[in-house]
Amino acid sequence: MKVDLISEHADPLAAVGGVDSGGQNVYVAALAVALAERGHTVVVHTRRSSEAQPESVSLAPGVTVEYVKAGPAAPVPKDDLPPYMPEFTERLAARWAARPPDIVHAHFWMSGQAALRAAGGLPVVLTYHALGTVKRHWQGDADTSPAHRIETEREIGQRADAVLATCGDEVRELCAMGVPEQRIAVVPCGVDLSAFRPDGPVAPRTSGGMVLSIGRMVPRKGVDTVIRAMRQLPGADLVIAGGRQDDEEAVRLRELAEGYGMGHRVHVIGSVPREHVPALMRSADVVVTVPWYEPFGLVPVEAMACGVPVVASAVGGHLDTVAGCGVLVPPRRPRALARALRDVLGSPERRAVLGAAGARRARERYSWPRVAELTEGVYTQVIDGKVGQLAALGG
Repeated sequence: MKVDLISEHADPLAAVGGVDSGGQNVYVAALAVALAERGHTVVVHTRRSSEAQPESVSLAPGVTVEYVKAGPAAPVPKDDLPPYMPEFTERLAARWAARPPDIVHAHFWMSGQAALRAAGGLPVVLTYHALGTVKRHWQGDADTSPAHRIETEREIGQRADAVLATCGDEVRELCAMGVPEQRIAVVPCGVDLSAFRPDGPVAPRTSGGMVLSIGRMVPRKGVDTVIRAMRQLPGADLVIAGGRQDDEEAVRLRELAEGYGMGHRVHVIGSVPREHVPALMRSADVVVTVPWYEPFGLVPVEAMACGVPVVASAVGGHLDTVAGCGVLVPPRRPRALARALRDVLGSPERRAVLGAAGARRARERYSWPRVAELTEGVYTQVIDGKVGQLAALGG
């Protein structure tokens, strides 16, 4: 198949860890490569955000990233992109008129809107990666999403030929939005098992127990909850990786730790090159990830694949990935988190059991070849006009 992926703000070649650069970037890049390895020809369309970006770049054999001119050739926060999406849509339509793919797979709601408007009859599959209804529930007035996001998400979910949900919790949210259940398939995110594995290099670690938090530097990731929990774990250190040292959230977290007298135990280290992340994870006694909400959550699955115990918030994708092989706690509950971390840090035997269970689950369910196979199955059903059978394809 000729497959076109649309990812308007999440460039698969971008460095991961910024405010708008995280799991979606990794997902799109890895899915594109895994689909190409199954024999498909893949083009990823993303917005040009730098004058230095050429029109087209080879990502891997069979995978090309094409940069779409839409608005300034400069970084723009994703919530400020809607004014430039009509131009993005027009350029997509022109490209598809000249070179139509067999199927279009849009990632995020703005990509979905653009793809459906530009498609001209091409079949469109949609992965949301995050839902405005969930974001509005948890962030309230702090939600900077465009006012029309939720209504647009409802519309495109009802129009898309198929919607890929990354977890069971998202299926419930989509059905509540009016997306027909027979057009929803559960296809999880994947992990690179050649890099994220129990054996391999280990990064230098702290002298005491080491708790690792890694991800984008945004408040909803709940890292402040981890810092508050660490007050009850005097023998352990917390390493916070992601973003830049001068990010507003990084500064806030550093000041919070210093205010609690824990500046010497909380280490905000900034972004870590992607290739060094597995070694950093393997150096930790436990990886903690407690966002307020999480559509899927790559970090816990990557840690599980490394054989490292995971403590995560009982939200979204964590209910599928971590439940049964890690420890789930309520979000924004420092005391509950402290108890869970104390239990895990205090028992080498439990850490070993959790680590082995997580690694086993990652191998069985979350390899990129398996995810690509499931995704290809959805594409085939859509092209063959058998969307009513999608529910049986769940991951």
